[in-house]
Order: sequence, then structure tokens, then C-alpha cells
Amino acid sequence: MQKTAILAASGSAALLAGALAFQYIGGLAPCEMCIWQRWPHGIAIVLGLGIFFLPSRLLALSGSLLMLFSAGLGLYHTGVEQGWWEGPTACTGSGLSATQNLLDMSAPVNVVMCDQIAWQMFGISMAGWNAIISLGLAALWWRAFRSR
Repeated sequence: MQKTAILAASGSAALLAGALAFQYIGGLAPCEMCIWQRWPHGIAIVLGLGIFFLPSRLLALSGSLLMLFSAGLGLYHTGVEQGWWEGPTACTGSGLSATQNLLDMSAPVNVVMCDQIAWQMFGISMAGWNAIISLGLAALWWRAFRSR
């Protein structure tokens, strides 16, 4: 159980490192929904460290559920990027709500839009890759949960 869970947590660490590399080395600032997708991976790393010191099936189950949640966030973000459904008003469309004054200088500058694809590979955006890889990590966490 321990080895599989640590492998899954390492996958989350690699995804998080990749996201940070895109941000700080590649210059691609994350949108609000991109930040949301980072949290489950950060928590999964902590769960992996917890299992390293105290093997627990409950932690492994939590990791699996957390990665399913991460996949859901990635799928939701992909849908917003593709225009399948609306995203948060704070980071889609114009980035301004209908009641906000367009000349208001206190409004945030350089809002990264959640409905714009900043990077993709094989026609799949970073959010889509997060969903796919998170499903694989959920399976690893599930395998750790099921092992004895």
C-alpha cells in the first residue's frame, strides 16, 4: 500500500511542479480555476507523506476521492474553455460583471481568463490533462486502498 500511495503522491508532486514551471519559467500566469486545480494535488502530497509515516487505508481512500475531485475540476475547467457551460464570472468573458463600471480603476488588471486556453498538447488543454492524469492517480490511490 505504501509504495503505491507514495507513487500517486509523487504524481501529484510532478503535476504541481509542472504547473509551477509553466507559471514561473514559461510565463503562463494561472487563472482562478487553474489555482483551484492545484489544491487537491498539494493535499495529496501531504497524504502521501502521512502514509509514509503512518500507513492508513483511510488516507489512501481520501487520496482516491481527492483525485476524483481534481479530475472533476479539470473537466469543469475544460468545459468552460470549450464553451460547453458557463464559468465563474470573475474570470470568463470580459472578466467584468454586468454591474461593474468599465471605467473603474480599482478593478483588477491583467485578469487571466478561465475560458481562454493558454497552452495545449494534442488538442488537450492543461485543464484536460489535469483531468486525465488525476483519473490515473485516483486509480493508483484506489489500488493503494485495496491492497493490504
